[in-house]
Amino acid sequence: MLGCADSSTHTKRLLAADEFKNLTVMEYALNSPAIRKSLEHICSQENSQDFASQQVRQYYENGGRFMWVDMLGASSCSDTLMAVLKRQLQVIGFSPKAFRMAQIGSDLERLRTLQFDQKEDINVVTSRLEYNLTWAFLKYATGQRFGFTSPSHVLNHFAASIQDSTGKALAYHHLYDVDIECPGSDFFRSAIASIATDSLGAFLRHQEVRDNLYSRLSQLLSEVSGDQHRRVLVNMERCRWREKLRPQPGEKYVVVNVPAYHLWAVSPDTVIDMRAACGALRTKTPLLSSRINLMQVNPEWVMPMSIVSGDVARHGGDSAYFARHRYYITDRKTGKRLSPKSITAGMLYSGNYRVAQEGGAGNSLGRIIFRFPNNFSVFLHDTSSPGVFKRDNRGVSHGCVRVQRPFDLAVFMMEKDPDPQLLDKLRISMGMKPETEWGQELIDALDPTVKVPQLVHSIPVSPRVPIIITYYTIFLTPDGSLQYYPDVYGYDGAVAEALQPYIND
Repeated sequence: MLGCADSSTHTKRLLAADEFKNLTVMEYALNSPAIRKSLEHICSQENSQDFASQQVRQYYENGGRFMWVDMLGASSCSDTLMAVLKRQLQVIGFSPKAFRMAQIGSDLERLRTLQFDQKEDINVVTSRLEYNLTWAFLKYATGQRFGFTSPSHVLNHFAASIQDSTGKALAYHHLYDVDIECPGSDFFRSAIASIATDSLGAFLRHQEVRDNLYSRLSQLLSEVSGDQHRRVLVNMERCRWREKLRPQPGEKYVVVNVPAYHLWAVSPDTVIDMRAACGALRTKTPLLSSRINLMQVNPEWVMPMSIVSGDVARHGGDSAYFARHRYYITDRKTGKRLSPKSITAGMLYSGNYRVAQEGGAGNSLGRIIFRFPNNFSVFLHDTSSPGVFKRDNRGVSHGCVRVQRPFDLAVFMMEKDPDPQLLDKLRISMGMKPETEWGQELIDALDPTVKVPQLVHSIPVSPRVPIIITYYTIFLTPDGSLQYYPDVYGYDGAVAEALQPYIND
């Protein structure tokens, strides 16, 4: 990519000395106040609320200096920007129209050949050129660095949670809660400084995504068309949403890709992969990032109110139902355990009572749960229904992620070379056979009437392990293979729609 000083100069950029005599003619005279006035008019007509547009308007409304034009015309930086955009927009599959390339090119030509008229004099053309160059520059730089779309806006306005009688959405399900990098005033100041210091090319180069998946997708883009082309564009955009929580070099982490229904636990010397079951279409697994801090063995399952209302409340008073599922009821205020016979459906619908399932064999959470802070009360956990992992479509949960190999994942969470006795205590507590002689002796010494030997209750995870629940329909797995997955929640369509202004010619 060229720096401003190294850009190829427009053939009509250097005017002959005789041509400068024309500048004494009024229609060729640049007038700073007139340019300012015209810029103010442009700002008043612009109504886009994205970061780039807001920053550009604010800059010129506050009297920011001209960056692309001076008394000699347009600077070489304008040529650098046009060259970069012409090349890079083709690489990322975007339309030049979305960056006003035709208007900028036309105004550059008019300024350099002194082609003006009464309607569009030199000051009008110059002000428009100044504004559009800044706008296109910042629009592109911001998009490449932070994304051309907002995942929070797109995905958190995707599925209605409340609708009026006409079907209009009044509220939406919160589906995206990843802390990503966002543009701010410091970024804008750095962008402006790159023009002043003749380092625009280097600045734009720095904003590009440096990611193996993004590189593979950019290469693939020129080879596909139609729906596949759209799919590549959408996943390239996801790569631009840069998460603040990134595993550091040498740090182990866990990633769940929802469309793949798969989990990868990655460390510097090993990768454990396993099938996963995620949220059903109506109870989607939210996208988030956090750090796993605790493993609990044979956890109780405290049901969210949505499940109590939807599945359990209608069985109020049916003690056989509650006994069969090992559910119990407590008063939320007193914590007192109550007989299911005394609790009606209406009482359960009220939300004043808590319904939970005893831990152990048959518990919906399985034998172990992996906890991490999040705003949805979702976790990774074992399951009492392992048959689900034989299915291709594993969108079955109420939002949590069920994992196929919970014991292996638990070992992954521990420090290197964990204590063999601790591992056997964990195996026994999870209903598995011990692998050491010490463990077998421990089993023989246990009371045979105890159904769930609870030798381990909880294991802290230290250091905490990053967990990323993401959504890619084209994904680069840790072994380096590019995999394609179905758009199970329909998010590709939502992101593609948000990208349309950048794609349409």
